[in-house]
Amino acid sequence: MFLDLLRRRNPAFLRAAAQLHHTGELPANTYALDLDTVSANATAIKREADRLGLTPFAMTKQIGRNPDLSRAVRAAGITEAVGVDLQCALAARAGGLATGHIGHLVQIPRHEAATAAALNPRYWTVFNDAKAGEAAAASAALGRDQALLARIVAPGDTFYRGHEGGFDAADVVAVADRLDDLAGAHFAGITSFPALLFDKETGKVRPTPNLGTLQDAAARLRAAGRDHVELNAPGTTSVATLQILADAGATQVEPGHGLTGTTPWHAVEDLVEEPAVLYVSEVSHLHGNHAYVFGGGLYVDPVLGLGRTRALIVRGGDLDGARLVEVEMPAPEAIDYYAMADVSDAAGVEPGDTVIFGFRPQAFVTRALTAGVTGVRSGTPAVTGVYAADGSVPIGLDGHAVESVAS
Repeated sequence: MFLDLLRRRNPAFLRAAAQLHHTGELPANTYALDLDTVSANATAIKREADRLGLTPFAMTKQIGRNPDLSRAVRAAGITEAVGVDLQCALAARAGGLATGHIGHLVQIPRHEAATAAALNPRYWTVFNDAKAGEAAAASAALGRDQALLARIVAPGDTFYRGHEGGFDAADVVAVADRLDDLAGAHFAGITSFPALLFDKETGKVRPTPNLGTLQDAAARLRAAGRDHVELNAPGTTSVATLQILADAGATQVEPGHGLTGTTPWHAVEDLVEEPAVLYVSEVSHLHGNHAYVFGGGLYVDPVLGLGRTRALIVRGGDLDGARLVEVEMPAPEAIDYYAMADVSDAAGVEPGDTVIFGFRPQAFVTRALTAGVTGVRSGTPAVTGVYAADGSVPIGLDGHAVESVAS
């Protein structure tokens, strides 16, 4: 789906990726990131957020916490990140983004609270009193007073399976009072996820019951005398959704796929953000009517459903002669060593040919690489660096790691 979008809205990026893989600068199994387009997307999001009085925190997990992307986002004005887990926050900090929000979706493990507190997060989400106490104690030990967000839940709220948990929204006033009583922390606001979801039937993004729960809880807190309540409302965030969130009283938003133009809404409608990520691989070998394509990062985010997958096979770096082929992806329960491209109508495909996919990624759950590319818009593309999915430099790609291992 996003391959068609790339071909129509960012063909120069496809051309650059084909050339850079052909010359060996982009390895197989790499999520390539058009940093110029990411910067433009981040600038647009920040501008609209500023207009509406919203604070944006960048989510970087889906593009493998790439530090060059973090630097591009920071230069565009979004200076803080949300860490989906502690490792995500650490990687974003290494890339130059301060920790704006931590603890949501993934709570901080008990013995790692001190590490989280040392990041000096602006906000820290807790799901229960035990986690609130751990955050407060770790912050107090550093002489800090931590702003806490309470994750709340009410009957009828929508959660992805495995994401459930939080304080009873009906008790939010008492929860706020208890968090204020902690030494080293105070109550700052509330959060839930997802606040917005894409509706396949209408092709639009709609509020979830969770957003209504946040609004009702905020109203009760204000009635109890709390003049300012932070309302963190993540989910399917892009320029097109910010007005919806602002009208609902949100104060914090967390663009992730909006930075790369790959929210579900982008798949069906041309929004402000342009597509800025693709997956580069190559043909390993041929068997029957199929070209076996290197995997490692073939995790397609299932939010849009597991439909058909197509890819471009490019010979000699020449995108003009690319073949569009159907691809059988590995089963979700299988290790993605290879995908199988049907080349029965694509004569001449050979091992080493470039293969380019366009799908909605979650690079941090894969063993893929990521690489920023600059100069796509000027016609002078260059790779800024190649990183592992945790944002580190992988062994063998920094010019020194192999030697140190051998020694």
